[in-house]
Amino acid sequence: MTAICAFIAVLLVIQIWLVSAALEALLSNDRGVLIPAAIASLVLFAINGGMLVHAVRFDDGLRKAAS
Repeated sequence: MTAICAFIAVLLVIQIWLVSAALEALLSNDRGVLIPAAIASLVLFAINGGMLVHAVRFDDGLRKAAS
């Protein structure tokens, strides 16, 4: 479970970097970067959400097995 949490953290940092790059592009009127950055951010959001659900279900399974 620790590896999943670390991977979620890495993907979250990448997603924050994408948001900051998109904001910088928006402020410099470079609109060509915004759509690809938004798509990449949505993909990372979906991956993070799926991994978080997996981690919670895995933890619940371990707790039920221990009791």
